This record gives sequence, structure tokens and C-alpha cells, in this order.
Amino acid sequence: MATLYTHQDQNVRKTWFLMTMFFVVVIAIAWAFSYILDNPAILYFGVIFSIVMNIWSYWYSDSLVIKMSGAKKASREQYFDLWNAVENLSITAGLPMPALYVIDDPSPNAFATGRDKEHSAVAVTTGLLQILNKNELEGVIAHELSHIGNRDILLGTVVVVLVGFIAIASDMFLRMSIYGRGGNRDGRIGLILMIVGIVLAILAPIVAQLIKLAISRKREFLADASGALLTRYPEGLASALEKISGYPVGIQRVSTATAHLYISKPLKDGKAVSFMSKLFATHPPAEERISALRGM
Repeated sequence: MATLYTHQDQNVRKTWFLMTMFFVVVIAIAWAFSYILDNPAILYFGVIFSIVMNIWSYWYSDSLVIKMSGAKKASREQYFDLWNAVENLSITAGLPMPALYVIDDPSPNAFATGRDKEHSAVAVTTGLLQILNKNELEGVIAHELSHIGNRDILLGTVVVVLVGFIAIASDMFLRMSIYGRGGNRDGRIGLILMIVGIVLAILAPIVAQLIKLAISRKREFLADASGALLTRYPEGLASALEKISGYPVGIQRVSTATAHLYISKPLKDGKAVSFMSKLFATHPPAEERISALRGM
């Protein structure tokens, strides 16, 4: 029977699997690039860079996420109610209190990041603090603390760096393929290799995105349930999700690389939701999450 500890172990295994696959994929892409462009230096660079990126993403990706979001360290004096909510729920959950950050943005949202519970952080927007009442805020904080307790944060944070790099590398190769030279390889073989390389560059970010989405959707339902059990008041989080998902404007400083970290979809355009939008959504539908919470 699956338990919380099973989920934690699975996340650890997924993280190491993802980092190993990243290592293999980067070397494979580097080899393909070096072969097609007739430049062995690209392969050597790919091996060294994949090792460095894996190490760096494990130790420093949380700092990058905080910086990308524009979050500022929060003090107890300035955000007394928020600080107390995080401190009290951390004690209840048996977790060290995470570093606390506030993002100056009217769109209500929040996320957790870090490599483990001893090196974790929770960030909330000023908009979240303005529109939520005490029970709703506690529901959101409990959700984020559940991500920390479930060891979701390492997996989600590492994904930011690795998926982002694959997208950048693919874009660089497309530019080299279009504007550069294909080395000394001429004729049909060179043309075929160039086409294969371009197709690979197009597919790589799509595959990376699908991996990211698969990681994100399942963990949100578990964090909702764990958070509700922590506060013993599911309606608080359900009501908070209604307000957050119903806000019409997205967060200003957010990218597709970090969108999956937030409690609710931070990228909003006000357009109708198509089948493809649902397929590539970083979060499960808010209505399903709210219904599950109110059915507890």
C-alpha cells in the first residue's frame, strides 16, 4: 500500500532519474551536433557542461528560482500574520520553518522551492496576502509545506534548470543549422543529418515540457490533500483556490520554466481553454481540485 514515505522515495528516485537522463540526453545531443557540424569540441563541451549543470541544478537551482521570481526576504515585523502562519504550521507538520519570501505582485499565488526540508523556501505574492482571509492563507501555506514534506520541491526545482537548458540548447542548434555551415559534409547524407538534427532540436523542448507537466499535475492533488489534513479544514484551501484561479491577471515575472512551481496557473491570457491548452497545462483544473477538497 502506497504511503507518504513511498511518495517521498519516488520523488527522490525521479530526481536522480531525471538528472541521469539529462546527462545522457545532453551527451547524445552534443554528439549529434558535433557529428553534423564536424566539430568534436562540441562533444567534449557537452560532457563537461552536463556534469556541471547537474551539480549546479542540485545545489543552486532554488536560488535561481527565487531570483527569477523577484521575491524579497520577508521579516516577521513586516509580515507578522504570514510569519506566524508559516511558523505554526511548520511546527504542526514537523518541519523546519522555511525561508519566507514575498513577491510584489497583485496576482494572488505562491510556491515552494529548495533541495530538501532543511534548505527550503516559501514565496507568496502581495496579492495573495490582500485577498485571502486567515483560514484561506493557512490552507495555501499548508499546501506549500506539503510540497516540502513530500519532497516535491527538489524535483520541481531541478526541472526548472534542466528543462530550461534543453530549450535553450535546442534554440541554439536551430540557429546554427539555419545560419551556420554543416562542416565538411556535403551531399544527401549531410542534408539528411541536418534535417534529423533540426527535428531533434524541435522535439527536445516538447518532450522536456511533457516530462515537466507529468511531474506537476499529480503532485498538486497530493499536496492539496496533505495540506487539508494539516489544517483539518479543507474548505480553507478550496476557497483560496477559487479566489486565486478566478483572478483574471497573471503574475508579471514568471516564465514557462517556473510556472509549474506555483499553487495555481500563474500564466493567464483570458482566452478560451482549448484541448491543446489542457494537454500542456502546468496544473490540473482548479474545479477538479476544489471538488476533491470539498469531497473530503
